[in-house]
Amino acid sequence: MKETKEIRNLAYFTETAVSPFHTVEAVRNVLHKEEFEELPFSGGWKLERGGKYLVSVYDSLVFAFTVGKEWEPGDGLRMAAAHGDFPGFRVKPCPEVRTGDYVRLNVETYGGVNLMSWLDRPLSLAGRVALRSADVFRPKLRLVDFREPLLVIPNIAIHMERDLNKGIELNRQVHMLPLFALDQDQKEDVFTGFLAEKLGVKKEDILDYELNVYNPEKGAFSGPEGEFYSSPRLDNLTSVSALVDGITAGGRDRGVNLMVVFDHEEVGSRTKQGAGSTVFPLVLEKIYGALGSSRTALTEVLPQSMLLSVDVSHAMHPAYEAKNDITSKNMPGRGFAIKEACSQSYATDSRAVAVVQQICDSEKIPCQKYVNRSDIAGGGTLGSIASAILPVPTVDMGVPLLAMHSSRELMGTRDQESLCEMLRAYYTL
Repeated sequence: MKETKEIRNLAYFTETAVSPFHTVEAVRNVLHKEEFEELPFSGGWKLERGGKYLVSVYDSLVFAFTVGKEWEPGDGLRMAAAHGDFPGFRVKPCPEVRTGDYVRLNVETYGGVNLMSWLDRPLSLAGRVALRSADVFRPKLRLVDFREPLLVIPNIAIHMERDLNKGIELNRQVHMLPLFALDQDQKEDVFTGFLAEKLGVKKEDILDYELNVYNPEKGAFSGPEGEFYSSPRLDNLTSVSALVDGITAGGRDRGVNLMVVFDHEEVGSRTKQGAGSTVFPLVLEKIYGALGSSRTALTEVLPQSMLLSVDVSHAMHPAYEAKNDITSKNMPGRGFAIKEACSQSYATDSRAVAVVQQICDSEKIPCQKYVNRSDIAGGGTLGSIASAILPVPTVDMGVPLLAMHSSRELMGTRDQESLCEMLRAYYTL
């Protein structure tokens, strides 16, 4: 299959957005090229009709928005949200665990991780390091991405665990600590020394860090016609890439278009940079204030506004067909999925769903509907959390995946195209 613009854009994000901080950097880099003006979160804003803007908050949350050339206070908001974090492992403080000459790193799981999928793979490290500064309230912050393989979590040989193929329970504290180094000289602080050398600083100047263990493999097509695309971090960089594509390609003369990429969705969203934060309505209030309008005007347009919660969905697994709902079985290659759940684990609003369905019908965009099997809880998204804080009609949607939350996930190539087409139309019509 010929590589499309949508897959090229997705590959850029999966290869560069290797921590939530790098996700924000990747979004900023694309939007800077599209001439979005960056604003500080604090301080006053001067906005103009026809303007394009972005603002990052706490380094792992980013908003981007455009103002219509003919914007009026009564115009509605078109909004879409995704998350830029993903399941994996984070390095703990004082991480060195020594067994003989082996130096392993003590890590904790981040989100719902398919542990087995991380074994025997070359892994790397990326994230943020906090350094000593002259002003104690403003430590120096450095983004790092080592890119090359640094770690491996080795499996046990089947000769030593004869029941391995019957399935063994992996203990997160015992079995999932990655090998980092061999140290025959029994040096102290091998890991901190490595960080200091790479950053060009003294070991004592490293105060803290938030470091992801991540899979550095690149994406690849599979299937005789390239109908599948396999890559790390498809959850949820498929959505991040599609939001950026939509906000840059779409445009309306009236109203405000907005996209937001939150952090911490995989651990519940209830943080200052997660979807459970009040930062979302605060940013909207700042937008309306900078346009010379009022908070009252903002609250009055919310009922006629809309939010898309864009996060991946489940494709039917051919070896586990019984895990799916008996009438709604999403297939890769048939378009993105509209996700519904009366429990509101997916934000379900028939009015909002009808809007999405009509856009797809009018633009001939393929889409499917997904629901969980009634006796399986399934997952949840940021949609219901965000819409409780910002009460607007909301619909959940995203690309169907196989092997969700594995170290490497699988999708239908054409589904990314349908998601991007939907978001372009949403931000334009």
